[in-house]
Amino acid sequence: MEMASHTHSKPQTLSSDYDTMVEIIDVSARAAAIEYAIRDVVVPAVELEKQGHEIIRMNVGDPLAFDGLPTPQHMIRAYKNALDNQNNGYGPSYGIPELREAIAKSESRKGWDCDENDIYVTHGVTEALQIIFASFLESGDKVLAPGPHYPPYMAYPQMYGATTVEYRLDPTDGWRIDLEDIKTKMDESVRLLVLINPNNPTGNVATVDEIDSLIQIVEQWPKCTIIADEIYDGLDFTDKFVSVASRSSKVPVLALNGVSKVYFAPGWRIGYMAWHDPSGKLGLVRDGVERLLRSRLCASTPAQFGYLAGLTDDSEWLKDHRSRIKERLDYCIERISKIDGLECEPPGGAFYLFVRITDERLSSDDKKFVLQLLEEKHVLVVHGSGFSPEYGRGHFRMVCLPTIEILDEAFNRISDFLGG
Repeated sequence: MEMASHTHSKPQTLSSDYDTMVEIIDVSARAAAIEYAIRDVVVPAVELEKQGHEIIRMNVGDPLAFDGLPTPQHMIRAYKNALDNQNNGYGPSYGIPELREAIAKSESRKGWDCDENDIYVTHGVTEALQIIFASFLESGDKVLAPGPHYPPYMAYPQMYGATTVEYRLDPTDGWRIDLEDIKTKMDESVRLLVLINPNNPTGNVATVDEIDSLIQIVEQWPKCTIIADEIYDGLDFTDKFVSVASRSSKVPVLALNGVSKVYFAPGWRIGYMAWHDPSGKLGLVRDGVERLLRSRLCASTPAQFGYLAGLTDDSEWLKDHRSRIKERLDYCIERISKIDGLECEPPGGAFYLFVRITDERLSSDDKKFVLQLLEEKHVLVVHGSGFSPEYGRGHFRMVCLPTIEILDEAFNRISDFLGG
């Protein structure tokens, strides 16, 4: 992402009612350069809603915005009990001990030796990313991330003088990782290599062989650490999901996860990073992370107790949520296959579809396509170029979370928009 130019040579002014000149305060280049496509497209949708139009929103991966996917009641009770018991004070900067222990046990069940001291609880995975980037990156460093990818992987590194380089996911082969492309893009300046698994926005689930090959590549670059974003791990429909940390005996891995997606509580804003450092290489960086965590105080205390209940109590409820999402996902794939002008590689996990626009006239400007669909048919999706200018263009991302009835209406409108 190119940073916006930032000079103070010619102040901007506005004229007030009193004919006095007001000097406008400049925005920082780092803030002006930030884009978050998933929410940016909401701005015109809100304007249409103000005009009285009902918008079918299929842009944000928030299960709570749709019927049939509520936060489990036992987690809500635990959150409420924490409030009733006045557990509202500042908590430990790295997370409450009970939760760190429960997360460590959960990670250990994925096949690696995780200790509670390897766990840091954060204000969602996005805060974990900010803290990791702030601790690892200096000017001139690189982050290697999949294309397409979740937008903060492009937006945040530039705040620390670093750049994000995208490696290719193959759009003709289920969005598999292009390992040869990774090899050509690795060098001494790559400090972090990102694997989003299952992937957002494509839904691809990496195989064991892919993960092992990726680790072997990183082994050749001793300054590089893997970020394993596994926030959708419980929504793997292929039975192929494997923890990256469980496969690495030398390369450090930072596993990211949280309460938002698999535990259906995104508004609680509780995530974590689990540090797997088999060779003991990350001591200095870890000290920096802990300093940053202490300086920002703590994550929400009562919400941590809610997440703790999700990890330690009965999880049978998840089967119903998973089957409901899978049913809606399958329905979407079937409908897309019948619409002229659209194609979609079936996702293996998560709850997104990354849909290819096959009409070249429309695919050449996918953001224009999305805005016209919104304006004319009041269906809100996200332009693929917002997930990768190079590898995402010509696509749009949608969620499969609405009920079948709402999905049916949305696809009817999309089909009509495409003239079929």
